[in-house]
Amino acid sequence: MTDDEIDFSDTPPVERAFWEMRPKVTSKKQVTLQLDADVLAWFKAQGKEYQSQMNTVLREHMEAHQTR
Repeated sequence: MTDDEIDFSDTPPVERAFWEMRPKVTSKKQVTLQLDADVLAWFKAQGKEYQSQMNTVLREHMEAHQTR
């Protein structure tokens, strides 16, 4: 299937506020991390930005479990 064949008619538009609600991170730290091979393979299969996706998942988990 090509991009032109994909039906996006039921996809809601992404509002600018969605992108602005993410905290602005000014620096990142490089780490060495051991992951299960299947977990890493799944994220890599999502595309070249898989490390950013992993960071987003970890951030969402962190924010959901923070005590205030």
